[in-house]
Amino acid sequence: MEPRQIGIFPNLEKAGALELAAQLVAWLEQRHVRPLLPQESANLLGRPDLGAAVPDWARDAEFVIVLGGDGTILQAARTVAQAETPILGVNLGHLGFLTEVEVPELWEALPRILAGDYHVEERMMLRTEVWRSGVRVAGFAALNEVVISKGPFARLIQMELNVGGKSVEEYWADGLIIATPTGSTAYSLSAGGPIVSPSLQVLVITPICPHTLYSRSLVISHEEQVRVCVRVTHLDTTLTIDGQRGFRLEAGDEVAVNKAAETARLMRQKGWSFYDVLRCKLKEGPYHRSPGEGRGTGLQK
Repeated sequence: MEPRQIGIFPNLEKAGALELAAQLVAWLEQRHVRPLLPQESANLLGRPDLGAAVPDWARDAEFVIVLGGDGTILQAARTVAQAETPILGVNLGHLGFLTEVEVPELWEALPRILAGDYHVEERMMLRTEVWRSGVRVAGFAALNEVVISKGPFARLIQMELNVGGKSVEEYWADGLIIATPTGSTAYSLSAGGPIVSPSLQVLVITPICPHTLYSRSLVISHEEQVRVCVRVTHLDTTLTIDGQRGFRLEAGDEVAVNKAAETARLMRQKGWSFYDVLRCKLKEGPYHRSPGEGRGTGLQK
């Protein structure tokens, strides 16, 4: 019988991530479970036999243990989404809004999770394309949001918003955020957008510092395509994906955003509730767990 295989995705820039990955490798192998890692991480651990190219290594894994913070979860979600591999987030960051367990809880939680005592929460993702003179020049997946934003100078950019084939509004603004329900508690919230339950299938469109008094966020169906034509740009006008990837935009570019076919699959322990976390985290207070309650959050800053 082939051994079970579990992926490990460490953020190599996080202190302690590689050390924890080494501990996980030993723990899994003692239980006759084969660890799988991105090749660079496997090489750094001195175990190149456990490595494979990204995202190939995730396709054969039952699930992937992600070692980092929310940013690492965003990166991992984009990496493994097409493989439909569930993600278990272990918080090595600060608040850890998307991660499921803290490091001290990991060793207690892992036996239950390996026994199948968890559920998978599916989070909607976005598929974004940039069209230039009728030619597709870029494509991206996002879990949180895509943002069209100006450069460092205090100059507005002009954008025409089209939803479902209909013209909605022309913005003069610092930028425009198109977010998923997961991303509604990130940059969009800071820009005045609404909080949306992650169980919904909607897109949230929020202008950044619009030069009008009436411009407000829009919440639209996941079945409607968003197209934004960038009418006036400056040299640093940029499309940003989950705050991690950037693409330089030119005048006349069109940014098309749809609900992605793939989803982010986040592993949750029993008792996890978006509303419990919402109540606690928006106050920046501690998230206290009652006996038997799972730990984790759906919020981000």
